[in-house]
Amino acid sequence: MFALGIDPGLSRCGYGAVEQRGGSLHAVAVGHLSTPPDRPLSERLGTLLGDLEDLMDEVRPDVVVVERVLFQVNARTAMSVGQASGLALAVAARRGCPVVQYSPNEVKQAVTGYGSATKAQVQRMVQVLLDLAEPPKPADRADALALAVCHLSGARLHAAAVAAGSRS
Repeated sequence: MFALGIDPGLSRCGYGAVEQRGGSLHAVAVGHLSTPPDRPLSERLGTLLGDLEDLMDEVRPDVVVVERVLFQVNARTAMSVGQASGLALAVAARRGCPVVQYSPNEVKQAVTGYGSATKAQVQRMVQVLLDLAEPPKPADRADALALAVCHLSGARLHAAAVAAGSRS
């Protein structure tokens, strides 16, 4: 299985593609898409839309995993994150790719074992789980990889539970 994690943002939208081969996970691509903050909102959304379409066409994931936006202190930030998230969901849907969403706490719990883990702890565990030379930086890249790892780890557990149930 091949999962593309998206940490939505209008200024910087992190992405991380992770492939599950046998019992191990491997990072295939990681980076971020950005839009210039001095440009009009409509232009920035159009740029991000095109970049997300190109990314999906390039990596062709089996599933897209997007961070669920639950709460933001800053309303302006919440709006831009919501808009970027909506674009990622729409691009995946238009390509017929399943989409799964997880909250930040669900991702932290799955990756570090602690739902209130710090950014540094998530970065370090992503490094360990994907056998990377160093922790992915900036944090939006690590978060995107963590989303993909979260989903693939859950998919492995689900498949094991189904297999165990069919043997009984």
